[in-house]
Amino acid sequence: MGTLKITKKHHKHLNNPFPSTPKSLPFIQGRLLFNSQNVPSNKIFSVGKDFQLLWSIKNGGSLSIYHQSQPAKTLWSTIPGQAFVTAALCETEVEESRGSFAVKDRNVYLLCDHQTIEDIRVISEPDHHFDQFKDLSSGNTSFAQKNDLKDTQFPALMITGWLFSNRRKKRHQESGIYKDTQLATRGPPTCARYWVLFDQKNNNQIGFQVRVGPPNFEFQQRISPTPLGRHRRLRWKLGKIRRRKLGWFRFVTRSRGFVAGSSSSEGEMEMKAAELTEFNRICITYSSEGNERFYGFGEQFSHMDFKGKRVPIFVQEQGIGRGDQPITFAANLVSYRAGGDWSTTYAPSPFYMTSMMRSLYLEGYDYSVFDMTRHDKVQIQIQSNSVQGRILNGNSPSEIIENFTENIGRPPELPKWIISGAVVGMQGGTEAVRRVWDELKDHSVPISAFWLQDWVGQRETMIGSQLWWNWEVDTTRYHGWQQLIKDLGAKNIKVMTYCNPCLAPTDKKPNRRRNLFEEAKKLDILVKDKCGEPYMVPNTAFDVGMLDLTHPDTAAWFKQVLQEMVDDGVKGWMADFGEGLPLDVTLYSGEDPISAHNRYPELWAQINREFMEEWKSARAGKEREDPEEALVFFMRAGFRDSPKWGMLFWEGDQMVSWQANDGIKSSVVGLLSSGISGYAFNHSDIGGYCAVNLPFIKYHRSEELLMRWMELNAFTTVFRTHEGNKPSCNSQFYSNHKTLSHFARCAKLYKAWYFYRTQLVKVMHESCK
Repeated sequence: MGTLKITKKHHKHLNNPFPSTPKSLPFIQGRLLFNSQNVPSNKIFSVGKDFQLLWSIKNGGSLSIYHQSQPAKTLWSTIPGQAFVTAALCETEVEESRGSFAVKDRNVYLLCDHQTIEDIRVISEPDHHFDQFKDLSSGNTSFAQKNDLKDTQFPALMITGWLFSNRRKKRHQESGIYKDTQLATRGPPTCARYWVLFDQKNNNQIGFQVRVGPPNFEFQQRISPTPLGRHRRLRWKLGKIRRRKLGWFRFVTRSRGFVAGSSSSEGEMEMKAAELTEFNRICITYSSEGNERFYGFGEQFSHMDFKGKRVPIFVQEQGIGRGDQPITFAANLVSYRAGGDWSTTYAPSPFYMTSMMRSLYLEGYDYSVFDMTRHDKVQIQIQSNSVQGRILNGNSPSEIIENFTENIGRPPELPKWIISGAVVGMQGGTEAVRRVWDELKDHSVPISAFWLQDWVGQRETMIGSQLWWNWEVDTTRYHGWQQLIKDLGAKNIKVMTYCNPCLAPTDKKPNRRRNLFEEAKKLDILVKDKCGEPYMVPNTAFDVGMLDLTHPDTAAWFKQVLQEMVDDGVKGWMADFGEGLPLDVTLYSGEDPISAHNRYPELWAQINREFMEEWKSARAGKEREDPEEALVFFMRAGFRDSPKWGMLFWEGDQMVSWQANDGIKSSVVGLLSSGISGYAFNHSDIGGYCAVNLPFIKYHRSEELLMRWMELNAFTTVFRTHEGNKPSCNSQFYSNHKTLSHFARCAKLYKAWYFYRTQLVKVMHESCK
């Protein structure tokens, strides 16, 4: 049964300027039951040597996890009497347009919103129960989701039982964006086995894994209790006697209903049981305090605290405006959902920490939604039939971040040259670089590098000047390329360039040496469409091929492209994009494109990082250890493990404005939220990037904005300028004496600040020895 529909909106040029919020499953609630013959009344179970889980039957049954060093601090707990695992089979529609994605849940065919606990079993060593779980997890785990059972520290704890549904009439959600949506499942009532495993990973991390088996229609009547009907009191008494005989304890809570997609009844029919083979949604529900604040979720630009919000975790374009008006209106009007909203981001992460020093993150790459709209509970909805993650212990934000990055990885130390002065971003060719260089020397500006994104040459398209996406130097625009690099290098100034994982056909480029698109096509390392042909991805005014990073030959080929660039003397580059893998592509690995979509930016970072490490290993003697010879790359797209592979990040394409969701203010929020999420080294384009020059809507970079952004970035990791997408509309640091003098002052402040901070870190390290 097809449960995923992809709708392309690339070429739709007149759209709703106020698109609605994509609908997903609303908060699902159900009852919790347990078998009193097998499940103890109240008991504390050890999980590894550092964690304990408390099972209590008070108010219907609940679980609580805490670290043995702090038994009064609950790290994670369920809501008494309420299901903490639920499952559904939903139809999903994804609307896609040029790197923007709207994931919508439509029809719900199956829903198991009630839960039983049959057994809570301590596993002191690998046995047949543990092997059974391993076999189940290997069959259900998504392609990229690693199985960490080999790292289990015993004893582990396994909870098993059933999820089930009751047949019910259609009803309406009581409030929120779903209040006018009919709530009903279209399939028959069903049940399914589930397995939950808790195991210690290290001193401060406890892992959890949840698996849900296939729908079972035969045993539904035996699992679900008799519903209360017309003779409510009599049935309740008879049911109570029956449950006592069977050993079931039941705590009744009010059922809130559930989502369905279309409210139209045309063509509705129940799906045949034979077609309903597996669930594709898991929901995990647990408690939260009313005053608890949630931080993290990767690089977020509009909010720091997410209590009261639903946060989707999906890599995509951040949008143009993201809710700031009037630009969001205009962007949505001319290109479907191009404006984005407060939740759209290049680098999300399924991780958070709270004001009560609780923290959790998901492993794997499946699409997920963190729902914190209820004051006393949280629900994570995962688009899969399995999920795994970790619960972290820590007493301070820095301790939690340290424990988090200990597992996902941390970036290496940056080369000293890139933090020794300004990275000057400009375009125009050899003469333009030499002219600006002379002006900067006259003002004694400390320069670490020139970043030249147009090194590949430019072409004129319907929307203006755009780069040739063919990663070799354009010798017409940058004649004497190697000599320019040598001349700058003699003054300890590096040259940085630009590339991304997409390739444009270059048949019409007059001075190319290589046609990288054709090379990749012949090597069969481009992502494919359903017919097996290269998938041409729309990008503004031209289409491009996208490298299949799951193909075993892709990395070696692209590293050779980078090698040619570095052989000329280039010391760094922007590794752009990575967020736009279409969801209907065919990959060499055969993996699910939705989870591959979130993994793609990590693979992109990994290729760049591996090349950097291999290049360093190939150096000899002092050249290998010389910090002045080290390479660096920076990127915008990412996911949970990106800090492990990426060296340096930047925040993407902010508007040249003062606005909160996509202007200078958003860059501050993005730095803070990404830092909490493990992105240690991050920065933004000085002055912003995106300018707009429409007849009635104009966003031009003002002199005041440029200078204030200089002051802000003097205290960030890298001090880098950008001319923006429309240089002629923007004030530039070299525009006049005032901006150039201010740029010189801020660059010197940046250099002094980093010298001071470096010395302070050295003193702190010495004092800790």
